Amino acid sequence: MNTTLIPIILAGGKGERFWPVSRKKRPKQFLCLDGSDKSLLQATAERLLELAGGWDKLWVITSAIIADGVKEQLPELPETNILVEPEGKDTAPAVAWATLEVSKQHGEDAVVGFFPADHWIGDVSAYEQTLKASAMLAAKEKAIVTLGIKPNYPATGYGYIEQGKTKGEFGGLPVYKVSRFTEKPDRATAQSFIDTGKFSWNSGMFIFKAGVVLDELKTYAPEIIKPLIEKGESAYSQLEKKSIDYALMEKTQLAYVLPANFGWDDLGDWNGVERLLKGDKANVELATHVGQDTQGAVVYASDDDEVIVTIGLEDIVIVRDRNVTLVVNKERTQDIKQVVKALQKDPKFEHLL
Repeated sequence: MNTTLIPIILAGGKGERFWPVSRKKRPKQFLCLDGSDKSLLQATAERLLELAGGWDKLWVITSAIIADGVKEQLPELPETNILVEPEGKDTAPAVAWATLEVSKQHGEDAVVGFFPADHWIGDVSAYEQTLKASAMLAAKEKAIVTLGIKPNYPATGYGYIEQGKTKGEFGGLPVYKVSRFTEKPDRATAQSFIDTGKFSWNSGMFIFKAGVVLDELKTYAPEIIKPLIEKGESAYSQLEKKSIDYALMEKTQLAYVLPANFGWDDLGDWNGVERLLKGDKANVELATHVGQDTQGAVVYASDDDEVIVTIGLEDIVIVRDRNVTLVVNKERTQDIKQVVKALQKDPKFEHLL
């Protein structure tokens, strides 16, 4: 039974909530945001490399605008293992096309895993154990395994997965049939989910046999997979923008969840950096910061020579990058994406994107 995992890193995201540091040709996955000297993409590749058995079995799917940056970030990755989407159409076309291409090279029995490039993982050993257990299940059964993160607070920005009947244990870890997916509930609903002990956060990580998902896509998303089979990436212009959750995971009867507890954060905005790095410090400082009566601030500067001085401030994010300074209340960091959209409409701000 083949349980070798072929990891595919989803690296096409824009990371607009990390603007102005995250820009068109330097998106979030290229940034070092966890206090280390590795970018999020490099850290993701490094922790998947041993499971893949080397660079030849590791793949990345990304967008045309940052493909050269991926090559610079991962110089040991074979160029043929970098799939370049002509345009971004969300995760369903990305998963479909990448699975199709890997199956051509490794066969439909190949066990494939999809992993976003911008996640932080705390316990790499537990992470590897979880992926091995998922690969065991995917190799043995017709199963699409999703990794569910055990929630530790009632987050409203994540999707939730409800576990149904138990499937048994694989690699010493329990696996459950997926009962349902729920997108981004309000706080009270999220708390009620956590109280049951039967819900996980949807991590966006999936493991399955290539042929299983290709067959399921033919059933539930033929409008995506059939054009890709016929035309490859040249079909992108006719594909609908759709997530893999909506296109397949919410419809398939083959979804299983493996609740995981390896320390995880999707670093969705600057508050994610605070969750990782604050500890018992008054502020998170990724810059030369001189603060007076300043509490709960996240301070970042891309140039070590720049000094940020604050007086009498609380719960703010200050980001200095080249020609832009951003100051935002921590409760409004989700709105950064709306600012970027507004800038896109005015040609005079093109150089800021």
